[in-house]
Amino acid sequence: MAKGPTPGHGPLTGVRVVELAGIGPGPFAAMLLADLGADVVRVDRPGGAGLGIDPAHDLTNRNKRSVVLDLKSDEGPARVLDLVERADILVEGYRPGVAERLGVGPDACLARNPQLVYGRMTGWGQDGPLADRAGHDIAYIALTGTLSMIGRPDEPPTVPANLVGDYAGGSLYLVVGVLAALQHARAHGEGQVVDAAIVDGAAHLATMIHGMLAAGSWQDRRGANLLDGGCPFYGTYATSDGGHMAVGPLEGRFYAEFARLLGIAEAFPDRWDLARWDELRAAVTERFLTRTRAEWTEVFAGTDACVAPVLSLGEAPHHPHLAARSTFVEHGGRTQPAPAPRFSATPVSVRTGPALPGADTEAVAADWDVPGLRPTPRD
Repeated sequence: MAKGPTPGHGPLTGVRVVELAGIGPGPFAAMLLADLGADVVRVDRPGGAGLGIDPAHDLTNRNKRSVVLDLKSDEGPARVLDLVERADILVEGYRPGVAERLGVGPDACLARNPQLVYGRMTGWGQDGPLADRAGHDIAYIALTGTLSMIGRPDEPPTVPANLVGDYAGGSLYLVVGVLAALQHARAHGEGQVVDAAIVDGAAHLATMIHGMLAAGSWQDRRGANLLDGGCPFYGTYATSDGGHMAVGPLEGRFYAEFARLLGIAEAFPDRWDLARWDELRAAVTERFLTRTRAEWTEVFAGTDACVAPVLSLGEAPHHPHLAARSTFVEHGGRTQPAPAPRFSATPVSVRTGPALPGADTEAVAADWDVPGLRPTPRD
């Protein structure tokens, strides 16, 4: 059953977004806009995306609506431009030049709607020697230096799923960019193109680290610094049952409580005795291996020792704190992260499940007044 227009929930209620279907950071950025209340219409392609999962389970398409258009057909680009004329934001994630060749590039769209915010999501950006090359998250964060910081010093860098590049360095920067440009468009009547490149965002995420590097307080090698696992009181430790505990008592009073509860306070009262860091790490490792994850969780419960159990994706929704805050919600039989952040006057929620390709064509045609979206009756 087709879904109606987005209800009046969320600070972006009334904002219209056209999403040209893709994979990874583009859909996640559009999901965030939809979570915040925007009416996001996803233009799916016939046959679906190349690396897409079953649309019924693709949570990045929640709170959206879908129409199917073939942008390689004679009518497809014209219908997209009809939607663009009524939209505030467009999001696309093609390689540079592809949208232009399809007839839905920035020039065509801004000619139709001069106040449009045209958001472009790529890995390498719209220009530069690598702009036309294929790539994925891991390559983008590799070139920015970000990947080099993650992992143990005696092992290859650890791959942080696709969270640091695609979503942190990509999607979130695109969302910030298009919302900033929307503010400008509404104040000055002038649309513009937002070039969100994962390499730019992933580099920007490390701004503090670059400052520490310049100040001489960060070494340009993995596992040798305060926040990258080099510090024995900022890292993860195995427990006797194969679980892990995350440890991070950086401040003096927190470390004192941690050392007391772990049972090493007398042996290691000074956490900044760098000459004994290897010895301290060995002691912490040995102590954590004496009990299970559940037992250590109980030891540190209710304290300021800054210690937490490392939970799996399946375990996390059941943690008492996350459950109390409804950090995860269930919708349509699927447990999923709730929209974030939270708003006091315009609350957000999971309103609808994943948009199925083409399921909302009739509703969007009516709500956006684009009758051309409806299939032409056959004789």
